[in-house]
Amino acid sequence: MAVRFKRILIIADIEGSSGCWNYRASSFLTREWGRACVEMTRDVNAVVQTLFSCGVEQIRIKDFHRSGYNLRAEIIQGYKDGPVPGIGDPGMSEAIFLLGMHAASGTDGFLAHTLTSRIARLEVNAKPLAEIELFSSALAPFGLKPLFFSGCPVACEQAAATIENIAVYPIDKTMDRQQFDVEMWRSGLAKAAAAALENALVDPYRPVGPFRVLVKMRDGEAAAKKIANRWKLDCRQDEILFNADDMRELFMLLIRICYLTPLVEKTLPFGLAAYNLRGRFGLAWIRRQIRDYV
Repeated sequence: MAVRFKRILIIADIEGSSGCWNYRASSFLTREWGRACVEMTRDVNAVVQTLFSCGVEQIRIKDFHRSGYNLRAEIIQGYKDGPVPGIGDPGMSEAIFLLGMHAASGTDGFLAHTLTSRIARLEVNAKPLAEIELFSSALAPFGLKPLFFSGCPVACEQAAATIENIAVYPIDKTMDRQQFDVEMWRSGLAKAAAAALENALVDPYRPVGPFRVLVKMRDGEAAAKKIANRWKLDCRQDEILFNADDMRELFMLLIRICYLTPLVEKTLPFGLAAYNLRGRFGLAWIRRQIRDYV
Protein backbone atom coordinates (compact mmCIF):
# COMPACT_ATOMS: atom_id res chain seq x y z
CA MET A 1 0.00 0.00 0.00
CA ALA A 2 1.36 3.44 -0.94
CA VAL A 3 1.43 5.95 1.92
CA ARG A 4 2.64 9.54 2.05
CA PHE A 5 5.14 8.92 4.88
CA LYS A 6 7.25 5.75 4.99
CA ARG A 7 9.83 6.50 7.71
CA ILE A 8 8.41 7.28 11.13
CA LEU A 9 9.95 8.29 14.46
CA ILE A 10 7.74 7.37 17.43
CA ILE A 11 8.36 9.16 20.73
CA ALA A 12 6.64 7.20 23.51
CA ASP A 13 5.86 8.21 27.09
CA ILE A 14 4.00 6.39 29.84
CA GLU A 15 1.61 8.88 31.51
CA GLY A 16 -0.75 8.91 28.53
CA SER A 17 -0.53 5.16 27.91
CA SER A 18 -3.26 2.64 28.73
CA GLY A 19 -1.42 1.14 31.73
CA CYS A 20 -0.65 4.24 33.79
CA TRP A 21 -3.53 5.30 36.05
CA ASN A 22 -1.69 6.82 39.02
CA TYR A 23 1.67 8.31 40.00
CA ARG A 24 3.13 4.99 41.21
CA ALA A 25 2.59 3.54 37.74
CA SER A 26 5.00 6.17 36.41
CA SER A 27 7.55 5.68 39.22
CA PHE A 28 10.74 3.69 38.70
CA LEU A 29 10.89 0.17 40.22
CA THR A 30 7.31 -0.09 41.46
CA ARG A 31 5.15 -3.07 40.56
CA GLU A 32 2.58 -0.68 39.09
CA TRP A 33 5.30 0.77 36.86
CA GLY A 34 6.24 -2.71 35.64
CA ARG A 35 2.68 -3.41 34.59
CA ALA A 36 2.35 0.03 33.00
CA CYS A 37 5.51 -0.66 30.97
CA VAL A 38 3.91 -3.83 29.60
CA GLU A 39 0.76 -1.97 28.57
CA MET A 40 2.80 0.90 27.14
CA THR A 41 4.65 -1.67 25.03
CA ARG A 42 1.36 -3.14 23.83
CA ASP A 43 0.06 0.32 22.89
CA VAL A 44 3.16 1.08 20.85
CA ASN A 45 3.19 -2.39 19.29
CA ALA A 46 -0.43 -1.99 18.12
CA VAL A 47 0.50 1.25 16.37
CA VAL A 48 3.72 -0.19 14.91
CA GLN A 49 2.03 -3.30 13.50
CA THR A 50 -0.73 -1.21 11.92
CA LEU A 51 1.70 1.29 10.40
CA PHE A 52 3.75 -1.52 8.87
CA SER A 53 0.59 -3.09 7.44
CA CYS A 54 -0.22 0.26 5.83
CA GLY A 55 3.08 0.34 3.94
CA VAL A 56 5.44 2.16 6.32
CA GLU A 57 8.97 0.90 5.69
CA GLN A 58 10.94 2.05 8.73
CA ILE A 59 9.93 2.88 12.32
CA ARG A 60 12.27 4.14 15.03
CA ILE A 61 10.87 4.21 18.57
CA LYS A 62 12.28 6.58 21.20
CA ASP A 63 11.39 5.66 24.77
CA PHE A 64 11.17 9.00 26.60
CA HIS A 65 9.91 8.18 30.08
CA ARG A 66 12.13 8.57 33.15
CA SER A 67 14.98 6.04 32.68
CA GLY A 68 14.37 5.67 28.94
CA TYR A 69 14.07 1.91 29.48
CA ASN A 70 10.34 1.19 29.73
CA LEU A 71 9.47 -0.54 26.46
CA ARG A 72 10.11 -4.24 25.98
CA ALA A 73 10.86 -3.95 22.26
CA GLU A 74 13.59 -3.11 19.74
CA ILE A 75 13.86 0.64 20.25
CA ILE A 76 16.17 3.59 20.83
CA GLN A 77 16.71 3.24 24.57
CA GLY A 78 18.41 5.60 26.98
CA TYR A 79 19.28 9.24 26.32
CA LYS A 80 21.72 10.83 23.90
CA ASP A 81 23.47 14.22 24.09
CA GLY A 82 22.95 15.00 20.41
CA PRO A 83 22.38 15.95 17.72
CA VAL A 84 18.83 16.18 19.12
CA PRO A 85 18.89 16.51 22.95
CA GLY A 86 17.82 13.25 24.56
CA ILE A 87 16.72 11.70 21.27
CA GLY A 88 20.00 11.48 19.41
CA ASP A 89 20.03 10.96 15.64
CA PRO A 90 16.54 10.77 14.05
CA GLY A 91 18.03 9.06 11.01
CA MET A 92 16.00 9.32 7.82
CA SER A 93 12.66 9.71 9.58
CA GLU A 94 10.10 11.94 7.88
CA ALA A 95 7.43 12.33 10.55
CA ILE A 96 6.89 12.16 14.30
CA PHE A 97 4.21 10.20 16.15
CA LEU A 98 4.00 11.06 19.87
CA LEU A 99 2.31 8.33 21.93
CA GLY A 100 1.30 8.28 25.60
CA MET A 101 2.20 11.91 26.22
CA HIS A 102 1.12 14.23 29.03
CA ALA A 103 0.08 17.85 29.45
CA ALA A 104 2.32 20.80 30.38
CA SER A 105 3.51 21.71 33.86
CA GLY A 106 1.01 23.85 35.74
CA THR A 107 -2.05 22.60 33.84
CA ASP A 108 -4.75 20.18 34.96
CA GLY A 109 -3.98 17.21 32.74
CA PHE A 110 -3.29 13.69 34.05
CA LEU A 111 0.12 13.72 35.82
CA ALA A 112 0.91 16.95 33.95
CA HIS A 113 4.55 18.05 33.84
CA THR A 114 7.20 19.26 31.42
CA LEU A 115 10.49 17.32 31.61
CA THR A 116 10.26 16.90 35.41
CA SER A 117 7.61 17.10 38.13
CA ARG A 118 9.98 19.37 40.08
CA ILE A 119 8.69 22.18 37.86
CA ALA A 120 5.35 23.41 39.20
CA ARG A 121 4.68 25.74 36.27
CA LEU A 122 6.49 26.44 33.02
CA GLU A 123 5.47 29.35 30.82
CA VAL A 124 6.96 30.66 27.61
CA ASN A 125 5.73 34.06 26.53
CA ALA A 126 3.02 33.72 29.23
CA LYS A 127 1.70 30.39 27.88
CA PRO A 128 2.24 26.82 29.24
CA LEU A 129 4.97 24.89 27.43
CA ALA A 130 4.41 21.17 26.75
CA GLU A 131 7.02 18.62 25.69
CA ILE A 132 5.50 18.31 22.22
CA GLU A 133 6.83 21.81 21.50
CA LEU A 134 10.33 20.96 22.69
CA PHE A 135 10.56 17.68 20.78
CA SER A 136 8.89 18.91 17.57
CA SER A 137 11.00 22.07 17.36
CA ALA A 138 14.20 20.13 18.07
CA LEU A 139 13.39 17.76 15.20
CA ALA A 140 12.23 20.48 12.77
CA PRO A 141 15.76 21.13 11.39
CA PHE A 142 15.72 17.53 10.15
CA GLY A 143 12.41 18.17 8.34
CA LEU A 144 10.28 15.95 10.60
CA LYS A 145 6.57 16.74 10.71
CA PRO A 146 4.58 16.06 13.93
CA LEU A 147 1.61 14.14 12.49
CA PHE A 148 0.03 12.36 15.45
CA PHE A 149 -0.34 12.74 19.21
CA SER A 150 -2.02 10.68 21.94
CA GLY A 151 -2.47 11.45 25.62
CA CYS A 152 -5.06 12.71 28.08
CA PRO A 153 -7.71 15.14 26.73
CA VAL A 154 -5.88 18.19 28.13
CA ALA A 155 -2.62 17.09 26.53
CA CYS A 156 -4.42 16.55 23.22
CA GLU A 157 -5.99 19.99 23.42
CA GLN A 158 -2.57 21.54 23.99
CA ALA A 159 -1.07 19.62 21.08
CA ALA A 160 -3.87 20.66 18.72
CA ALA A 161 -3.55 24.30 19.82
CA THR A 162 0.22 24.25 19.20
CA ILE A 163 0.62 22.18 16.01
CA GLU A 164 -1.79 23.18 13.29
CA ASN A 165 -3.61 20.20 11.72
CA ILE A 166 -1.99 17.54 13.95
CA ALA A 167 -4.18 14.45 14.52
CA VAL A 168 -4.87 13.62 18.18
CA TYR A 169 -6.35 10.61 19.98
CA PRO A 170 -7.25 11.05 23.67
CA ILE A 171 -7.43 8.58 26.52
CA ASP A 172 -9.98 9.35 29.24
CA LYS A 173 -8.75 8.35 32.70
CA THR A 174 -11.55 9.96 34.67
CA MET A 175 -13.49 6.69 34.64
CA ASP A 176 -12.76 3.70 36.85
CA ARG A 177 -9.95 1.63 35.34
CA GLN A 178 -12.07 -1.53 35.49
CA GLN A 179 -14.58 0.11 33.17
CA PHE A 180 -11.94 1.09 30.61
CA ASP A 181 -12.01 -1.09 27.49
CA VAL A 182 -8.31 -1.19 26.72
CA GLU A 183 -8.60 -3.36 23.60
CA MET A 184 -11.18 -1.08 22.01
CA TRP A 185 -9.16 2.02 22.87
CA ARG A 186 -5.92 0.48 21.59
CA SER A 187 -7.58 -0.54 18.33
CA GLY A 188 -8.86 3.00 17.90
CA LEU A 189 -5.39 4.38 18.65
CA ALA A 190 -3.83 2.25 15.92
CA LYS A 191 -6.50 3.17 13.37
CA ALA A 192 -6.15 6.88 14.13
CA ALA A 193 -2.38 6.65 13.80
CA ALA A 194 -2.70 4.92 10.44
CA ALA A 195 -5.07 7.61 9.18
CA ALA A 196 -2.51 10.27 10.10
CA LEU A 197 -0.08 8.82 7.54
CA GLU A 198 -2.03 10.65 4.83
CA ASN A 199 -1.92 14.03 6.59
CA ALA A 200 -0.30 16.45 4.15
CA LEU A 201 -1.28 19.59 6.06
CA VAL A 202 1.27 19.51 8.91
CA ASP A 203 4.57 21.36 8.62
CA PRO A 204 7.69 21.01 10.78
CA TYR A 205 7.20 23.04 13.96
CA ARG A 206 9.42 26.13 13.86
CA PRO A 207 8.28 28.73 16.43
CA VAL A 208 9.95 32.12 16.14
CA GLY A 209 11.60 33.76 19.15
CA PRO A 210 12.51 35.59 21.21
CA PHE A 211 11.09 33.69 24.19
CA ARG A 212 10.58 34.90 27.75
CA VAL A 213 10.63 31.87 30.05
CA LEU A 214 9.28 31.46 33.59
CA VAL A 215 10.10 28.28 35.54
CA LYS A 216 8.33 27.96 38.90
CA MET A 217 10.04 25.35 41.08
CA ARG A 218 7.86 23.04 43.17
CA ASP A 219 10.47 22.85 45.96
CA GLY A 220 10.24 26.58 46.65
CA GLU A 221 12.43 29.65 46.80
CA ALA A 222 15.62 28.04 48.11
CA ALA A 223 15.68 25.44 45.32
CA ALA A 224 14.96 28.09 42.67
CA LYS A 225 17.76 30.37 43.92
CA LYS A 226 20.25 27.51 44.04
CA ILE A 227 19.56 26.53 40.43
CA ALA A 228 19.44 30.15 39.20
CA ASN A 229 22.79 30.94 40.82
CA ARG A 230 24.28 27.74 39.39
CA TRP A 231 23.45 28.83 35.83
CA LYS A 232 23.61 32.63 36.36
CA LEU A 233 19.91 33.15 35.70
CA ASP A 234 17.48 35.65 37.19
CA CYS A 235 15.34 34.53 40.12
CA ARG A 236 12.19 35.96 41.70
CA GLN A 237 11.18 34.06 44.82
CA ASP A 238 10.45 30.49 43.58
CA GLU A 239 10.59 31.45 39.87
CA ILE A 240 13.57 31.23 37.54
CA LEU A 241 13.45 33.70 34.65
CA PHE A 242 15.44 33.79 31.42
CA ASN A 243 15.29 34.81 27.78
CA ALA A 244 16.08 32.61 24.79
CA ASP A 245 16.49 33.63 21.17
CA ASP A 246 15.35 30.29 19.76
CA MET A 247 13.84 26.97 20.86
CA ARG A 248 17.15 25.11 20.86
CA GLU A 249 18.63 27.57 23.35
CA LEU A 250 15.43 27.34 25.40
CA PHE A 251 15.52 23.52 25.39
CA MET A 252 19.16 23.38 26.44
CA LEU A 253 18.61 25.82 29.32
CA LEU A 254 15.65 23.75 30.54
CA ILE A 255 17.79 20.59 30.43
CA ARG A 256 20.43 22.33 32.55
CA ILE A 257 17.82 23.54 35.05
CA CYS A 258 16.13 20.14 35.31
CA TYR A 259 18.99 17.67 35.20
CA LEU A 260 22.49 19.11 35.20
CA THR A 261 25.17 20.92 37.17
CA PRO A 262 28.21 22.51 35.47
CA LEU A 263 30.35 19.55 36.58
CA VAL A 264 27.84 16.99 35.30
CA GLU A 265 27.60 18.83 31.99
CA LYS A 266 31.38 18.64 31.54
CA THR A 267 31.29 14.88 32.12
CA LEU A 268 27.98 14.28 30.35
CA PRO A 269 29.01 11.19 28.33
CA PHE A 270 29.95 9.38 31.54
CA GLY A 271 26.81 10.58 33.32
CA LEU A 272 24.56 9.41 30.49
CA ALA A 273 26.30 6.02 30.44
CA ALA A 274 25.67 5.62 34.19
CA TYR A 275 22.04 6.76 33.89
CA ASN A 276 21.39 4.43 30.99
CA LEU A 277 22.93 1.56 32.94
CA ARG A 278 20.38 2.29 35.67
CA GLY A 279 17.67 2.06 33.01
CA ARG A 280 18.94 -1.34 31.86
CA PHE A 281 18.76 -2.55 35.45
CA GLY A 282 15.15 -1.35 35.65
CA LEU A 283 14.22 -3.19 32.47
CA ALA A 284 15.78 -6.40 33.78
CA TRP A 285 13.84 -5.90 37.03
CA ILE A 286 10.60 -5.68 35.06
CA ARG A 287 11.29 -8.97 33.30
CA ARG A 288 11.84 -10.71 36.64
CA GLN A 289 8.91 -9.16 38.51
CA ILE A 290 6.00 -9.42 36.11
CA ARG A 291 6.27 -12.78 34.41
CA ASP A 292 2.90 -13.69 35.90
CA TYR A 293 1.33 -10.53 34.49
CA VAL A 294 2.47 -11.02 30.89
